[in-house]
Amino acid sequence: MDAQFELFRAQLDESSTLRDRIRAVVSEIESASRVATAALLLVHQPVPLADVLVKAKAQVEVIKGLYAQLAEVLKECPGQYYRFHGDWRTETHMVVSMLAFTHWLETGGLLMHAEAQEKLGLCSGEFGLNVEDYLTGLCFMSNEFPRFVVNRVTAGDYDCPKRVLGFLTDLHASFRMLNLRNDFLRKKFDGMKYDLRRVEEVYYDVKIRGLVPAELKQETQS
Repeated sequence: MDAQFELFRAQLDESSTLRDRIRAVVSEIESASRVATAALLLVHQPVPLADVLVKAKAQVEVIKGLYAQLAEVLKECPGQYYRFHGDWRTETHMVVSMLAFTHWLETGGLLMHAEAQEKLGLCSGEFGLNVEDYLTGLCFMSNEFPRFVVNRVTAGDYDCPKRVLGFLTDLHASFRMLNLRNDFLRKKFDGMKYDLRRVEEVYYDVKIRGLVPAELKQETQS
């Protein structure tokens, strides 16, 4: 009996040490992600978009390097990805949200799963970007749009609500293709419809007030 529990003690100590190393790296990921997210918040202020993106993207390479460190730690416990996955899941949601919002600000389009993996250096081996983490990150990203639209309209950009509404409508429709279980991801997806509704309200308010740009009015009349 003593021999068995001595073995258990050694295994638990090893697991605890490994988890402490993982959490140390994850703490740095969280810190870098917060810096990037704080930089992105400036998009709600009268700051040039180029300056906002430079500050946010400067942290992406830092985060990529930290994920590489995390992958090296996990190589010491092959086949146990999901045993420790919960230790960095929340931070990954925030990272994906930041990357996806940055990508939209640059391109007006969706950051694909493969692109997100590439930006984080998670394209090969056992340690990749979990699909549910990617999808949850997109749900968090949608939370940024209602405030963004209101601030852009306040700044006189009356075309912004239409662009965001089109994007969120397509994203919401794509999510509806998935058979989501009643879990955390499902709850976050349910929240997306409220983001969509708030953006719709801003768009309709702008339209009713006659603030839609001339070219958009012509499209509506045609």
